[in-house]
Amino acid sequence: MKSIAIIGGGITGVTTAYALAKRGFAVTLFERHRYAAMETSFANGGQLSASNAEVWTHWSTLLKGLKWMLKSDAPLLVNPAPTWHKLSWFAEFIAAMPHYERNTVETARLAVAARQHLFAWASEEGIDFDLKKKGILHIYRDKKGFDHAGRVSHMLAKGGLPRHAVTPAEMKTIEPTLAGTYYGGYFTESDSTGDIHKFTHGLSLAAERLGVHTLYEQDVTHVSSNGQQAVITVGEGATQTLHTFDGVVVCAGVASRSFAAQLGDRVNIYPVKGYSITVNLLDAASQAGAPNVSLLDDETKLVTSRLGVDRFRVAGTAEFNGIDRDIRNDRIQPLIKWVEQCFPHINTRSVVPWAGLRPMMPNMMPRVGRGNAANVFYNTGHGHLGWTLSAVTADMIGNVVAGTA
Repeated sequence: MKSIAIIGGGITGVTTAYALAKRGFAVTLFERHRYAAMETSFANGGQLSASNAEVWTHWSTLLKGLKWMLKSDAPLLVNPAPTWHKLSWFAEFIAAMPHYERNTVETARLAVAARQHLFAWASEEGIDFDLKKKGILHIYRDKKGFDHAGRVSHMLAKGGLPRHAVTPAEMKTIEPTLAGTYYGGYFTESDSTGDIHKFTHGLSLAAERLGVHTLYEQDVTHVSSNGQQAVITVGEGATQTLHTFDGVVVCAGVASRSFAAQLGDRVNIYPVKGYSITVNLLDAASQAGAPNVSLLDDETKLVTSRLGVDRFRVAGTAEFNGIDRDIRNDRIQPLIKWVEQCFPHINTRSVVPWAGLRPMMPNMMPRVGRGNAANVFYNTGHGHLGWTLSAVTADMIGNVVAGTA
């Protein structure tokens, strides 16, 4: 197996292309947009957050979803209209609950391992992506949330991630710009932040230098395999083009489910929409009033990252509403209000909203490995930790493909 096609030019597709090119494969990357990282990898929360490794397969997640179902600005919003896909996904979500602790520990272990690859690649290729190694501070407004974080910390420690509790006074020392009253927090010094789009774009150029053939504006409509050859169909009708390879890796985000079905596999990814805002810090007061340490507010499910001098990213919320990329104002306004409450010196006159679809598996674990056909592979379904896990899962699938070859 020498020639490999990769479907998808987001963070997982580009890291996979890079990892395979480093192993000597002839790699062709198909991406339907004009550039890499133009969908879910465009404007996420910016965190490389092993401390956010807790999986969602917990009864509290379902209870919150039911409680907030009719609340349009809720952190977790589930459209009550039933579909077979949604029902099957939630059934598997419930079935995965007994493995909540095991999967949290494993996710933390993967996230810690991913760092060495990502930082090494960025250093080797000279990629500037507004990296800040200042840690991530989880903030809690009540004892219940703080106590739950303590239990999660024990699981993270099992996965190799140390973090420690901090008092409100210590929180103020860690991030002086944070306003409000808090019960306490947890600080993970080893976590970091950056711009996922800048990183992915930079790595895509590095992959091209290694010989990866990147085909942009190529809408893959069908993929098939006979176990020895994989055929990629681009376009439809008279404009249809066929490409043949020794193998294929599906890294197509929420589209991975349909490609897997064409290949005879079941990859039950559901699209979970997340929102972000990028606040342009246009004046000195806003730049001084914005945090440098990344935050995660567990109550509102919002995360932050400082991107360079003049940008502040706030992202979060989860919306179960199928393939829907609409940017709803009633979902954006809570993010803006949160900034104004927690960082009152930031001017929110210039705010850029965004929405993306997280590809989530029911057990919250990425699908990394072989399909039914010997030359079909998957690296997809990373959910809310796509960037955090991408470097290690790319290395893993690189080893699987190399082992098969």
